[in-house]
Amino acid sequence: MTETTRAGFVALIGEPNAGKSTLLNQMVGAKVSIVTHKVQTTRARIRGIAMEGPAQIVFVDTPGLFRPRRRLDRAMVAAAWGGAADADIVVLLIEAHRGLTEGVKAILEALRERLPSHTRVALAINKIDRVKAEELLGLSKTMNEAYGFEKTFMISAEKGYGVQDLKEWLAAELPGGPWFYPEDQIADLPMRMIAAEVTREKLTLRLHEELPYQLTVETERWEDRDDGSARIDQIVYVARDGHKGIVLGNRGETIKAVGKAAREELTEFLGRPVHLFLTVKVRPNWLEESERYNEMGLDFRDGD
Repeated sequence: MTETTRAGFVALIGEPNAGKSTLLNQMVGAKVSIVTHKVQTTRARIRGIAMEGPAQIVFVDTPGLFRPRRRLDRAMVAAAWGGAADADIVVLLIEAHRGLTEGVKAILEALRERLPSHTRVALAINKIDRVKAEELLGLSKTMNEAYGFEKTFMISAEKGYGVQDLKEWLAAELPGGPWFYPEDQIADLPMRMIAAEVTREKLTLRLHEELPYQLTVETERWEDRDDGSARIDQIVYVARDGHKGIVLGNRGETIKAVGKAAREELTEFLGRPVHLFLTVKVRPNWLEESERYNEMGLDFRDGD
């Protein structure tokens, strides 16, 4: 490795559903952060690692910023701002068709209050395929009048438009120095946690309304077998008896379908056979247990 290597941390911030996880997955070229149509699915500060020439960009995918109501919400928002404050560069992601919402205004206010004054902040306007060019130019002007962004990018995280431009700019702007991670590593989450996130994504996609926020998944046991396969045992914690029935489904159909989808994705992700076993347990107070927060990479005390 020569002296020209660069490395640094980039925090992606924005409202829930702004497309942060999709952008992270595009940058890294693999699915390291779960993406669903439901908001607030990103709980932990998942780091995705992207290589661009001699630069290593370590992305901190923060939970979406919103007005917190419960302990878990407060811990997620604290994690998001903590990730932003520690980063070399912050990228604020907003949705082109929604523009300068009340939520975005609140984030701009918080950027001024919560981050050190020297923090470098870039703007990425996402989902540009949804609006006309003149609207985009108007929105860019409005946003840059509201905050002193270092640079503005027009992107579509889902389709990949403009993502490479943003990636190359970030790579060039990071400080010089050795890489933090091996070249072939794409995330710093333990595989146990990634596996739990995959299963939680499948549950979120199958279940509706509030229930996904009332459950969590933990990998209880991971066994690498001699034949090259992995046996993974996971527990799905729910808050109420009624929720257990919904998660299991009629004759266990829901949990079977979830297990099958999660197993297939994990098999592809790991590149080897996976035997996945799911158990559903009722824990009425899991949202108030510090161990559950530790498993999600959150600080329980931040919820106070």
